[in-house]
Parts: sequence; structure tokens; C-alpha cells
Amino acid sequence: MFDVIIIGGGPAGLAAAKKCYDEGLEKILIVERDTQLGGILNQCIHTGFGLGVFKEELSGPEFAHKYIEMLRDTRVEVMLDTMVLEINRDKEVTVINGNGYQKLQAKAIILAMGCRERSRGAIATPGSRGAGVYTAGAAQRYINIDGYMVGKRVVILGSGDIGLIMARRMTLEGAEVLACVEINPYSGGLPRNIVQCLNDFNIPLYLSHTITKIEGENRVERVTIAKVDEHFQPIEGTEIVFDCDTVLLSIGLIPENELSKVAGIELDKRTKGPIVYENMETSVEGIFACGNVVHVHDLADNVAMEAEKAAVGVCEYLKGRKSEGSVDVTTYEMIGYTVPQHIHLPLDKNKYDFFFRVRKIFGPSVIYVIDSEENVLARFNRQYIIPGTMEKITVPKVLLEKGKGNLKVLIEEK
Repeated sequence: MFDVIIIGGGPAGLAAAKKCYDEGLEKILIVERDTQLGGILNQCIHTGFGLGVFKEELSGPEFAHKYIEMLRDTRVEVMLDTMVLEINRDKEVTVINGNGYQKLQAKAIILAMGCRERSRGAIATPGSRGAGVYTAGAAQRYINIDGYMVGKRVVILGSGDIGLIMARRMTLEGAEVLACVEINPYSGGLPRNIVQCLNDFNIPLYLSHTITKIEGENRVERVTIAKVDEHFQPIEGTEIVFDCDTVLLSIGLIPENELSKVAGIELDKRTKGPIVYENMETSVEGIFACGNVVHVHDLADNVAMEAEKAAVGVCEYLKGRKSEGSVDVTTYEMIGYTVPQHIHLPLDKNKYDFFFRVRKIFGPSVIYVIDSEENVLARFNRQYIIPGTMEKITVPKVLLEKGKGNLKVLIEEK
């Protein structure tokens, strides 16, 4: 019997395990399907990690290594090269590896499986199906881990952070990145990545454009892009043709939630991840979730900090904390989602964090937290808010206690 089984050994799983150990749990197990810990961090050889957690700039492998070293002398157990087949409401975890098929029992579970990339099939890009079309993450693994160069003349569809980073990586490896094409009127990546990965290398970013055709017999030979209208439909006469041999897709990430569905955990239709409370507990008592399996983060540091919150939630749960109800947290239409979606009652924390992403670019704005009677409980001024950056607001307990009923987060542009 384990106190907690953590599914996933990436930044979320590692940070959760370390925090659980620091909080005094004795029997902790990390289950990881890869042959080593670190998850996606191992292929992210660029820097930019660690500023929030370790107060220093690290590469992805360095960030993972710090956590692995901290766990080395602990009693945390690790099962590598192990696939989790199923979890259930009784906190039973079914796994399979070289030793065969096993059922493991836990008092609590933390889901830290991360996310996966959307593929070409998910957006039905028209054209032939020749070689040379990769997701940006797959290309990153080929180059950074396997040492395989995926192409020489590249067009990138989507401006997510992985796609932006791969634009720079491909350029440094000698490829020519012809264009980064984004269907939205704004980039989906962090501003720093737009500057450091596109602007610094004079790579053009075509906003409000998409790929309308991919051509090539055995391999990609050319792609056609076109400007789109407000309904994301291509505008005739705006086509641009690029002769290229490679297309990288950076068209979004989806939380890995097959296990969550099997366990009957309630999912948010917007994030595609579990609906969680302020302590990262899901709708199934004793099962917690954190990191990209809940909602897609922009920084691994934020993933780690959220994982620590889940670990503390597990410890409180194992000590017998009981809820006396909850309040719901909903959003205004221009906010894509909020995490958490519920808050346990009674309010027993000094402050509560709310994370969200917006669906458009906002200039100078005010973020409001209101109650069910539309009383303003808190307000936060922002000079600008963009979809590529996850926003965070922190509301003191004393303000939330003044509220009546459920909560709502909204934005008003000045």
C-alpha cells in the first residue's frame, strides 16, 4: 500500500514527489512510461527554465536533473518503462512492464501525465500525405535526442511555443525556416519566444493565415498558405506558395486524459483536463491532478508550483480534511477557462490563486472577481493581456469571505 502513486515522471510528477516527501509521506511511488525521468524536459535543450523555482536559468534537462538529484537520497520509489493501463475510484493502479502485469494500491493518486500535440489529422489540413510533416515536438525529439535532421526548407504551421523554439533550433542547425503561419490574429506563444526565435532570425510570422494545401509525391515539395477572414475561412486571391520539404505543426496541446476518463473523473470541456478544486483534487475523492494534464501551461516552473499544491492537497486529504461544500468559479466569455473550477468550503487558506487564459488581446484592462449577486470582491489592473500567456490573480481569503454564492472572473477593457 502506497501513501501516494504519482503517474508521470516529468516536471509535475517530480515536483509533486519531492513535496510529498518534504511533507512527511513515507510510501511514494512515481510511475513513468519512459526509460528515464524528466518527461518532455529531456528534449528541451534550450534555456529559460528554473527562474521561478530555482532562481536561475536552466535548460530542460538541467531543470529535471535538479529534481532527480533531490529525490536521489529519499525513500521515493520509481518504476520506469512502465505503462499505466487503468486507475479506478478505489485508488487501484494497474500497470504493465517487463515484470508483467501488476495491480498497485494507493491511498491517493496524483495525475501528472502531461499533454500531447494535436496532429495534422486533428485539423484536416488538405493536400497529399507525403513524408516531411511532423509535429513540432516530434521534430524536437528527432533533432535533440536522436540526432536526426528532419528537413532543410521548413514552414511552420502555428505559433505555439514549441513551434517558435523549433524555428530557432532548425535555423541554428542550418535549415531555412521560410515562414511561421498562424491562423489567429495573434501568436499563441510567449512574447519572449517571438522575439528570440523569430525576430532575431528574421523569420516572418504570417498572422491570420493558414496552410490551404500541401503538395508532394513521396515528400513535401511545396505548401500554399492564404489569409483567412474573421470566420477563419481562406480568402481567395491571397495565396502564397513556398517551395519546402518540411512542415512542422505547432497547433496546440491536449491534456493526456485517457486514464482520467476511465476513472470517471469529470473533465472540463474547455481545458480538456480534469475539473479541479483549489487543492488540485479532482471530482473523484483522493485523486489529484496537476500540470499540463489539467491545463496547458506556458512555463515548467508553473507546472512545478502547481504540483506542489497538489502534493499539499494529498497530505491534507490523508490527514482527514473534510469539505462542507464548495463554490463554483465561472468565467466571462472572453476568458477561456479558470483553474480551479471549484473551491472547497470552509475557506481555510490565507489566499487563493486563480489561473486563466483569454481569447483575444486586451489592452489596459481590469480583471474583476464578483459573486453571484454581482458584488465586486477584488479587482486587478493590467496594462495588457495576451492569449499566449497564462494569467494569475491572487485573492485574499478575507475578500472571498465577503462573497455570496458562486464566483465569476471577468475582464473589462478600459
